[in-house]
Amino acid sequence: MNEDEDLSAVVTAVLTGSRLLVAIAAASLGEVADRVTLPQFRMMVVLAGRGETKLVTMAEHLGVNSSTAMRMAERLVGAGLIVREINPQNRRESLMRLTEEGRRIVDEVMARRREEIGSIVERMSSEQRQELISAMNAFTEAGGEPPVDVPYPLGWSAV
Repeated sequence: MNEDEDLSAVVTAVLTGSRLLVAIAAASLGEVADRVTLPQFRMMVVLAGRGETKLVTMAEHLGVNSSTAMRMAERLVGAGLIVREINPQNRRESLMRLTEEGRRIVDEVMARRREEIGSIVERMSSEQRQELISAMNAFTEAGGEPPVDVPYPLGWSAV
């Protein structure tokens, strides 16, 4: 196999794996899909991992403009999943944090994802699991994704 064929085979394998991961992510939102969209859930995951966050900082993390982040936040406030308040140190800034219900939803969705991925990984041999760890670590490092050091990493940093 030449280098171009090798690259193509890797890209095809990664696309196939990512299709499976996207399906798991979408299915994990199934029970809360009537309350939370995927972009809104992304916002909630940032808040779960970072704690109280400024609206402008949130927009940067999500790669959206501030007005889009504001609309997302307002919907989540209306659903009782986040609290948005004026920053007492700078009244021109908004701070957001998860409510208890918001935290519960993030925890449940992430637990469903972890369980589903775990059931798939259980069907792999020990050797395949070690190869997967090595390959995924190399892939995320090459893509600039930081190591997991928060309970809910973003998992969608810009490349």
